[in-house]
Amino acid sequence: MSQTIEEITLGGGCFWCVEAVFQHVKGVEKVVSGYTGGTAPGIPTYREICSGLTGHAEVVQISFDTNVISLQDILIIFFTTHDPTTLNRQGADRGTQYRSVIYYHNNEQQRLAQTVIEQVQPYFDHNVVTELSALGPFFEAEAYHQDYYENNTTQGYCTAVISPKLAKLRAMHADKLK
Repeated sequence: MSQTIEEITLGGGCFWCVEAVFQHVKGVEKVVSGYTGGTAPGIPTYREICSGLTGHAEVVQISFDTNVISLQDILIIFFTTHDPTTLNRQGADRGTQYRSVIYYHNNEQQRLAQTVIEQVQPYFDHNVVTELSALGPFFEAEAYHQDYYENNTTQGYCTAVISPKLAKLRAMHADKLK
């Protein structure tokens, strides 16, 4: 069976967390941290994104083999490894750049994302506020943001925030991990 690669772009707070989660998922071929969803001209920098003035979100662009993992499974992992009920915030990270968002690449992804949101809503005490938007220009984040957790596992943010997310991933989705 030949590979069938699809891409989806997700924002669930700090891109370091989302990147680390999906790098451990079977069928995920590539995860690239970056920015999208803003209106500022030119290629944004991390410093500009952190100001909250560009409108961009921190996101990861995930390339996955649909013969190994479905988009539905990708989205369910996404919804169980961040809080989709907090507007413009994940934990201590606050601002529109940390919003919960699915940037779909086509109409089928949009339809499926809406369906999954409706399916997961009953599992949350508050409304899911995840934004659904068509993907616009995607800008790859600076090199030091790529593979951040893998390169900085002992850094404070990684041990306090990312490691617990990975433990939750292992507990909830062990059958989907590499």
